[in-house]
Amino acid sequence: MMLPKFYPIFDDAAWLDRALPLGVRLVQLRIKDRPVDQLRDQIRRALVLSRRHGAALVVNDHWQIAIDEGAEWLHLGQDDLADADLPAIRRAGLRLGLSTHDHAELDRALACAPDYIALGPVYPTILKQMAWEPQGLGRVTEWKRLIGPLPLVAIGGFTVERARGAFDAGADVVSAVTDITLNADPEGRMREWLAI
Repeated sequence: MMLPKFYPIFDDAAWLDRALPLGVRLVQLRIKDRPVDQLRDQIRRALVLSRRHGAALVVNDHWQIAIDEGAEWLHLGQDDLADADLPAIRRAGLRLGLSTHDHAELDRALACAPDYIALGPVYPTILKQMAWEPQGLGRVTEWKRLIGPLPLVAIGGFTVERARGAFDAGADVVSAVTDITLNADPEGRMREWLAI
């Protein structure tokens, strides 16, 4: 399965209004700590926008809402994987991406037959407190060797300038968050991402 090489992650559907018209075709909506009704509204809005633009929307964590709203993609972290109903997710036809940080998590993720594996943080990140040291590009190469043709998403501390190194190391997709959302010109930065 071929995925777009650029995979931004946003915490509000309003970002999709800015990203999708530029040509972004794979995007994750990662919202934490909001009431369920707001989460549902955000996911509904993001699904409408992504379908309008022919893009794939990946819902982070909220698997029951993703099923209820007819989403096509879901991303789960390791903590969320423990609480998720994988048979229900599969029955709903959701494609699944899973986060990994070490070999035990990779083994657990591969046992779930995901549609992509994410590895991070490759570089130091300011997005959230991480229990793991930066993985580095050597780990990207190792993970790609271990997962074979399954798409590998590299995440954590990425900038446009660092992306080429991840691709050269074996990543199929590179994900970015703060390189866009904290940029003085987010649209301009997304155009740079799309150009690589």
